[in-house]
Amino acid sequence: MLKRTVTCGELRAKDKDREVVLSGWVASWRDHGGVIFIDLRDISGLTQIVFGREKSGLDKGKEEELIKQAQKLRNEFVIAVKGVVSARPEGTENKKIDTGDIEVIVTEMELLNKCRELPFDFKKMDEVGEETRLKYRYLEMRVGKLKDNLVFKHKLFQVTRNYFSGKGFYEIETPFLTRATPEGARDYLVPSRVNPGKFYALPQSPQLFKQMLMVGGFMRYFQIVKCFRDEDLRQDRQPEFTQLDLEMSFIDEADIKAVLEEYVCSVFDKLMGVKVSRPFPSLSYDQAMLRYGTDKPDLRIPAEITDISDLALSCGFKVFSDAAGKGVVRGLKISDADRISLSVINEVTKEVQQLGAKGLAWIRHKEEGLTSQITKFFKPEELEELSRRFKTIKGDLLFFVADSADTVSKCLSFLRTRFYEPRKDKYALLWVEDYPLFEKDAETGRWSPMHHPFTSPAPGDIEALRSGKDEDIARVKSRAYDMVLNGSEIGGGSIRNHSLEVQDLVFRILGIDEKESREKFGFLLKALSYGAPPHGGFAFGMDRLVAQLLNLESIREVIPFPKTQKAYSPITDAPSAVDRKQLDELFIKVDVPEDLT
Repeated sequence: MLKRTVTCGELRAKDKDREVVLSGWVASWRDHGGVIFIDLRDISGLTQIVFGREKSGLDKGKEEELIKQAQKLRNEFVIAVKGVVSARPEGTENKKIDTGDIEVIVTEMELLNKCRELPFDFKKMDEVGEETRLKYRYLEMRVGKLKDNLVFKHKLFQVTRNYFSGKGFYEIETPFLTRATPEGARDYLVPSRVNPGKFYALPQSPQLFKQMLMVGGFMRYFQIVKCFRDEDLRQDRQPEFTQLDLEMSFIDEADIKAVLEEYVCSVFDKLMGVKVSRPFPSLSYDQAMLRYGTDKPDLRIPAEITDISDLALSCGFKVFSDAAGKGVVRGLKISDADRISLSVINEVTKEVQQLGAKGLAWIRHKEEGLTSQITKFFKPEELEELSRRFKTIKGDLLFFVADSADTVSKCLSFLRTRFYEPRKDKYALLWVEDYPLFEKDAETGRWSPMHHPFTSPAPGDIEALRSGKDEDIARVKSRAYDMVLNGSEIGGGSIRNHSLEVQDLVFRILGIDEKESREKFGFLLKALSYGAPPHGGFAFGMDRLVAQLLNLESIREVIPFPKTQKAYSPITDAPSAVDRKQLDELFIKVDVPEDLT
């Protein structure tokens, strides 16, 4: 068997006259009157190989036999060839590829494997449906975008490991088979054969274990780890995903931010060739919601929300004055809006109604000033004040939503992204912090953690926790912080509760009594009682980070073998039924209603 000496992306003009052995896949095949050209491909790139050139040095019989072998080749056959590197004839160079100045004159070939008829044309991947691509993922990853995405992700992992190891972090594994704990999403459960009737849970994150590592004295931990959540899927969610998890002891928020900002700057520099300035801008949760309507704003979009509730309360437009008394009235300015016709306004009105708004009011700034069907309800001085607050000029369009703060935020945040297309070559990073510690479930009236139950309250708010009163609990802020890139949360973290007393206070507000907390989290609580240091950490969604860096719409484009939106794997047909004997060994009886099968 011919043994490869170079890869298909390695050779250059300096290698002229060198004898080499290449192995790879036939990417294209062209017969030019007895001279056969093949682009040979491996993960590193392409090399043009040639059969039938006079300068091969072979006698006529061997040359003819070699050409006959080459004529039987087809796309995606696997071959190895020996030959001599030669400069391409003048005028035939290919500047689009790194090996475009040379070709390899083949003197020997070995067919390593054939390829059956392909299910799709590699040159028309954009026309192939996603389920087909997922079913034949091993073919898709040979070429093009998916291959490049996976290579980029590999490089990100190397930069990550080098950076954190260089900063004194220890890479430590945590268990995949653990116990079920109520952390938000549903757990994936694994039945235990040796402990009948009992189940492991796959971890939603290593949260509890990394806190115990801090109790264990490691002080700086990191791990690139798989996490599992049984939840409804979207483009940016998968049942299994990759997380960069880290934790630090004897620190505060500033220490964690400094480490993470330096890491992100290193990633941009080494992988993107982009210099990112520090420190990253920071917004409180309340500021983000007020100015952008979301806690993950895309700062590449210039438009900001303006609150006019005070002005609306006293104006003559009843829709505004009534809403301002019960909720809020806020607006958004769209610049250079002559392009937005009345039909478009009617269209977006229906869109915001689907988000919960009762309607959408608007005012244009024309030559004569602010004008629309509703301006007759405003006094001249009120219109002047509107113009002043929004800093309007001719051509601007103001949109207004009057409703609850949540509905208004949701609708105006949507309009920001509806009318502005941010530049793909720009990157906007920021911190969002000072989140509420709790949020109240509208249906049950129970408090739930905005992040997770191990997040520390702001130091000045602990007394409010002790009071147990709803009005006090509602104003408690957390020591949580999220990092946002181009309108997507790429990671989040917090300072943790290292005090057992504070952790018990949080559980009590969540309706978890001492018995239940010891039953579900006893192993962590016991650890905290043995001298837990102050600690905090962070977790990056690595799939989402890669997708954002490469401007991809779905994290499925950076995962080698992802699931569909129904958590189904077309390539393995998983999940699937299992043998009755296996279920019997696990003491499991399956009873699925017919309408679900």
